[in-house]
Amino acid sequence: QVQLVESGGGLVQAGGSLRLSCAASGSFFSISAMGWYRQAPGKQRDLVATITRGGGTNYGDSVKGRFTVSRDNAKNTVTLQMDSLKPEHTAVYYCNANIVLRVGPGSSSYWGQGTQVTVSS
Repeated sequence: QVQLVESGGGLVQAGGSLRLSCAASGSFFSISAMGWYRQAPGKQRDLVATITRGGGTNYGDSVKGRFTVSRDNAKNTVTLQMDSLKPEHTAVYYCNANIVLRVGPGSSSYWGQGTQVTVSS
């Protein structure tokens, strides 16, 4: 069983910063892409940022230039640095990873349990 565990969520004031972390654990060969998605009340789950094993990144249009995603391949972790936070960023943030379970083609997608980020005015 593969698990993704997020941490770092909380309550911050507008204009502040927060750093989210996600650690993958279990039995697997490697992780291809890792990233973050968020879901606000009454909204669909949207892309925040993803990053490949080689460091290539993809950001949602609303966060590009303000959020930064990074990863540590040796530790199987992905981090989201969030700066200039606004109340509109309030949501549950979910970690996602595409994991290669063993040597060969194919991978499986896994989700973390989510961590709440609340930005006050």
